[in-house]
Amino acid sequence: MSNMNTAVAGIAPAEAKAQIDTRELRNTLGTFATGVTVVTAIGEAQEAIGITANSFSSLSLEPPLILWSLALKSPSLGAFAGGRAFVINILDRDQEALAMQFARPSDDKFAGVSHRMNDAGVPLLDGALAQLECRVEFTRGAGDHLLIVGRVERFSKAEGEPLLFYKGAFQQLCA
Repeated sequence: MSNMNTAVAGIAPAEAKAQIDTRELRNTLGTFATGVTVVTAIGEAQEAIGITANSFSSLSLEPPLILWSLALKSPSLGAFAGGRAFVINILDRDQEALAMQFARPSDDKFAGVSHRMNDAGVPLLDGALAQLECRVEFTRGAGDHLLIVGRVERFSKAEGEPLLFYKGAFQQLCA
């Protein structure tokens, strides 16, 4: 395996950075289909918060860890300090409107949203395809995002199909 610090395709790392078109990089990354989640937590003022995220991935089964990231400019950043509880709500294909509701700025993202609270007081969204109840194991800044590693404490899943995001738009699995 080659050293990741060496030049890529004959371009020195400093040169590669100067030549990256961020719009084209975003378009290229968009060719990787992802699931869509709403991450819920309790904010610093004890208010329910929710954020649409597709930067979610499994990390480890032993111990049970997941990984996701949040923009450093997010007003909800403080809710994800070490040890804080959160839930990854993996959305069902019929929950596109819910994904958009939690993606947009709003004073009350939970308005009209059917949910219940778990034992830690974190919202569990009704109708989600799956839910992972977690605690922040650790965080680390990386570029313009905070990487959040969560330890899964409980999980549940339902039958259905996932809501997907591909090339900047919501998609569904083809039959």
